[in-house]
Amino acid sequence: MFCSLVFCSLCFWHLIVFGYSDAVKTVSVSVTEGDTITLQNNDSQLQENYLLSWTFERPESRIAEINKRARTFLTHDGVPDGRFRDRLKLDNQTGSLTITNTRTSDSGLYEMTIKSKKDNTYRFIVAVYAYLIAPVISSGSSRCFSPLSSCSLVCSSVKVGHVTLSWYKGNSVFSSTSVSDLSNSLSLPLEVEYQDKKPYSCVLNNPISNQTTYLNITQFCHTCAVDSSEGHTPRCDSVEAVLRLVITALMGVAAATAMLF
Repeated sequence: MFCSLVFCSLCFWHLIVFGYSDAVKTVSVSVTEGDTITLQNNDSQLQENYLLSWTFERPESRIAEINKRARTFLTHDGVPDGRFRDRLKLDNQTGSLTITNTRTSDSGLYEMTIKSKKDNTYRFIVAVYAYLIAPVISSGSSRCFSPLSSCSLVCSSVKVGHVTLSWYKGNSVFSSTSVSDLSNSLSLPLEVEYQDKKPYSCVLNNPISNQTTYLNITQFCHTCAVDSSEGHTPRCDSVEAVLRLVITALMGVAAATAMLF
């Protein structure tokens, strides 16, 4: 019976086991950037003399190995860019491989091959997702709004990859956009009526985590009659124009009345 465990400290993880054949077993794991993960060998049938090797992505990219007969125990940078430098730890008793301070570039296929009387191969498909920061809601306009008009808002996030950005109205998705590759920014507009009392929230998520920012509509969409941040009652341009016309008319009436007397 095959059983493989993947441990990670202080992270979200998912474990899925597949069987390609009797000789190849696969585990899939997703973690958050910065976590430490251990790809663990649970093979209890290791022989006295065996060769254990770890590769990343390609068979020739060897990152760790144990040669029990030659009594060698090594870890390597593994790839030309040296991405694993000083971040690999190999257990010389079990052959389990630990990767510290994980990065998104660590995502990919890891293979552990054990050669002895019976060869076995274990595959670990690792996905490392960037740590998510709560999205930011901002107003698309600095002017005040009529209670009957709509308010323009934008929800945005920076330096994201493999994420979805969504506006929720209550518990339902109102609109969404996504990006697969690393992007400098991601934004999603929203038009909302000031009198709409349903709660809105902006959610940034990837397959293993999410961050939510809730909309306080009065913070961004204040009416022209009240401005809580300034403590006075500014007027929109259209309202000011109407008031000027009314005052001018009243002054004209007052002047005409004074002439009659």
